[in-house]
Amino acid sequence: MFCSGCGHALVPGQPVCQQCGRPVAPVVPAVPGFQFQLENYAGKVRALSLVWFVYAALSLLMGLAGLTFAHAFFANHFGHWGHSPWSDGSNPPGWFFPSIIHLVWISITIRAGLALVAAWGLYERAQWGRIVAIVAAILSLIRFPFGTALGIWTLVVLLGYQNSTLYEQLTWTPQAGVNR
Repeated sequence: MFCSGCGHALVPGQPVCQQCGRPVAPVVPAVPGFQFQLENYAGKVRALSLVWFVYAALSLLMGLAGLTFAHAFFANHFGHWGHSPWSDGSNPPGWFFPSIIHLVWISITIRAGLALVAAWGLYERAQWGRIVAIVAAILSLIRFPFGTALGIWTLVVLLGYQNSTLYEQLTWTPQAGVNR
């Protein structure tokens, strides 16, 4: 370190220059650089991917539990405790209930599959993972409260110029010189 007035060498921690008497400027702490921002963003993306994995598993389990309950309810397995629309003895056509259950099962499977693919893409830091996660986030916004919270968090982390630039840097590994 040198004096800004006369150029004389200064000892670290010296308050004034011994040659000209000028006060020494305080040392400015280092500003976090790009590498710090990139590591911080990588941690956010990793946490987001893990939450998407959990959300996919919970969506599948809760959907399975809901379908099991709906099957028992509409098939009047609750006895006199169940008050389904068909508890009075009038039954819908035989194709009605299985087709509804299959339609709901397909939608639950697609939703959980999309969440799982988004989680895997974010975990691998693939460029397609960001796009799939944004689509999954938009579709999960209507699933109040957990889907809404996860959708908003995903959109905040992945959208924007700075975040898209950081995500592109995450997919690039300079040691190997190839995309991950």
